[in-house]
Amino acid sequence: MVDPRQDVEPYLAAAAEKGMRVTHVFETHVQADHLSGAPKLARITGAPVLYHHAAGVSFPHVAVDDGEEHDLGNVRVTVVHTPGHTPESVSLLVTDRTRAREPWFVLTGDTLFSGGVGRPDLLGAGRETALAEQLYGSVFEKLLALPDHLEIYPAHFGGAACGKGLSGKPASTIGFERRFNPALQLRTPDEFVRYVLTDLPPQPAVFAETRQRNLAGE
Repeated sequence: MVDPRQDVEPYLAAAAEKGMRVTHVFETHVQADHLSGAPKLARITGAPVLYHHAAGVSFPHVAVDDGEEHDLGNVRVTVVHTPGHTPESVSLLVTDRTRAREPWFVLTGDTLFSGGVGRPDLLGAGRETALAEQLYGSVFEKLLALPDHLEIYPAHFGGAACGKGLSGKPASTIGFERRFNPALQLRTPDEFVRYVLTDLPPQPAVFAETRQRNLAGE
């Protein structure tokens, strides 16, 4: 499971229907827009909760790092540290070895969306610029280094408050975003930082509280 919400019963039902079980619960970052179901799912299934080591969560979990690989039967998940939305943000590169030895798609969390990128202001005043600079490196040096045919599945699409300019399309490809995502047309770090920090929609008031509750595993 990746980024589960608190209502975990549909995930358990879907796994049972296919004769499968939940063995790993990945979080792409400490969520601010919803209360995470990861601790609950871990208690029910015994699966570990996996966060990047920079997450700073205060409940039992497994810390992962950039480049770490996890084999899940025929599927391999590779952790790609993509900070910027938050310091601990990761993307998950997925390979289905029944089809190919090369990756098939990447779960980009709140780093790269269809039509936009993650907002870098969640941690409050004074950290936005540094996080925006990290986001530039994550997008241009890591995600755009992936092949154009690779599918991307972000955590949100149009209407979410975790970025600006998000498309209503829930999936895309690296190549399409490289050509048409407005944020990715800004080649210099300074241009990119100015773009992602300009005209951000207000953060919902509940974001800060939700993030704190997720850090504590409530």
